[in-house]
Amino acid sequence: MVTDPIADYLTRLRNAQMARHRIVEIPASNLKKRITEILYDKGYILKYKFEDDSKQGVIKIALKYNAETKEPAIRSLERVSRPGLRQYAKPAEISRVKNGLGIAIVSTSKGVMTDKEARANNVGGEVLCQIW
Repeated sequence: MVTDPIADYLTRLRNAQMARHRIVEIPASNLKKRITEILYDKGYILKYKFEDDSKQGVIKIALKYNAETKEPAIRSLERVSRPGLRQYAKPAEISRVKNGLGIAIVSTSKGVMTDKEARANNVGGEVLCQIW
């Protein structure tokens, strides 16, 4: 049993990239699906597919690498808020990741969105993770 599903999601992505895998399978949830959609929209992953099986469902993610250097598109994945220490921020307090080159994923009252979208909508929330 996993106590922190978001940390498990990020660790599976990180480990698959370190092993140079093309596809990684992750147990699905609505929050993980939304995070996957954000990663796809921002160009960090190649494509994704949601598959429903008898129990929970699976997210299949095709990882993205640089064609010349074979470096992964995602340089770093960091969990910010965790079950033992939640990190909440107001819209003005949500910090920019790598001076705007990365993204932070924020769970707000209006749904899961990036830090830039949260500041534009003037909503704060729980800062889940940072990606660059």
